Amino acid sequence: MKNNGHVLEVWGDFACFSRPEMKVERFSYPIMTPSAARGIFDAIYFKRTEFRWQIRRIEVLSPPTFIPLRRNEVKDKAPERAIQQWMSGKAPPEPLWADGTSEELGTDMKGRTQRQTMALKNVRYRVHAEIVPWPAFAAKVNGLNEQFRRRARRGQCFQQPSFGCREFPAFFRLVEEDDPQPLPCADFSREIGIMLYDVFNLSVPGGPDDRPFISVFRARVTAGVLEVPPFESEQVLKPAGGQTHA
Repeated sequence: MKNNGHVLEVWGDFACFSRPEMKVERFSYPIMTPSAARGIFDAIYFKRTEFRWQIRRIEVLSPPTFIPLRRNEVKDKAPERAIQQWMSGKAPPEPLWADGTSEELGTDMKGRTQRQTMALKNVRYRVHAEIVPWPAFAAKVNGLNEQFRRRARRGQCFQQPSFGCREFPAFFRLVEEDDPQPLPCADFSREIGIMLYDVFNLSVPGGPDDRPFISVFRARVTAGVLEVPPFESEQVLKPAGGQTHA
């Protein structure tokens, strides 16, 4: 068995990797978080019961540039059960009302709220990651790696990858070993401080109803490179009593 790493080059017009301490307004970190990077790999290929993704390195190819935006955000969320019924044709779709008259809404309360967002623009990264199979599927790691490569080469994904918010799509390409000279990292170094690592417990397969499991780490970008420690590392700070075995 040989577990090869994978490299994606990802880019987009806008991104917002929100700092969790900002409760109302969104203010982005100057660089992609490991959680957001994992989400891009998950969007391309993911089997929750068989493996998880471990982000190893994030390389900044375009220096961070902030842009202020004012965005309308819908307050409500469609129930998962309702979405499944709509998809199966068992119930008609019911829209979430963002705005309308009091007669249409049945209330004077709006279904949206305006929020200030300090986002990033014209982002581009090179992300290194590897598949970490769960013990029962360790023998399948070669097949899992090859399936990911096939999907990434073809540009296939289960859902459109995004940069922190759904309205900020992320585009990607697989970086191959025989690729021409790669783009250089940006001349960017910064002590980020305590940074969000992930919002789920990556030591267990988990499920759709799992409660948030917030982990953080001390991040530093050196010459455009953010080295990401393994989730089970002591460098990753986790809630007391949380499992950390792989």
